Amino acid sequence: MDWGRAKNVLIYAFLLLNLVLGYQLWMDLREQAGSSLDFTSLSESTQRLMEENRIQVLSPIPPDTPRLPKIAYTYRPEAQGKPVKLENTVDTKLIYADIKELQNAIGGQIPNLDQYRHDPQSDREDVFVFRPLVNGKWPLFNVELELFHQSQKIEYFREPILEIQPTGDVEEQKVLSASKALGTLIERNVIPPKSAVKDIQLGYYGQMFNTEVELAAPAWRFTLDSGEVIYLQGISGDVFTPKSEKAKE
Repeated sequence: MDWGRAKNVLIYAFLLLNLVLGYQLWMDLREQAGSSLDFTSLSESTQRLMEENRIQVLSPIPPDTPRLPKIAYTYRPEAQGKPVKLENTVDTKLIYADIKELQNAIGGQIPNLDQYRHDPQSDREDVFVFRPLVNGKWPLFNVELELFHQSQKIEYFREPILEIQPTGDVEEQKVLSASKALGTLIERNVIPPKSAVKDIQLGYYGQMFNTEVELAAPAWRFTLDSGEVIYLQGISGDVFTPKSEKAKE
């Protein structure tokens, strides 16, 4: 038996098998990406404008259309004071662990930490940003809890002085779908050409008027690759950007 020839045949067979498996994996990933992004939920006119303006959507388009109430809350950013030093520093890697694990590591200095969620899109240099959750699920984008870190250790925190009022008697209204909100931004030319939408999230947002009680409504937040953030009010369809704080028609 020619062992050299048999060896070459086996090598070629393994190479061919790897090519077949690699192609199958690529096709599976492509199908999963297409399914998660779900561009079919966008209208044909929106898809055409995306192509013409070279706008990309890198985030899955959430299918949620819950019924949510508007909320009232009190928040005084000027009263928060300086960051507070933790009794013991905490490894930054715990930011990406279970919230209970992070809370235990911080040692109860932030007792309500489980009522917040990390917001990676809002992180700044040396600062992790957490958002308070309305009804334990929806982030309030106007307010933030800050964890300050350096050398891979969390050393300080600043907790917001916040109180969200009960919503039991407030009417709930159905929120616009994310695909409808995204289509509105594209067709109104709010999203600049050649932009990429890297994150789409539903939460609460409202203009800050420095009044005793602030109001916020359900809103879709769109984060672009440039760092620009655009909000679309989930009930009225008004568009806001933090820079202008003005509704765009």
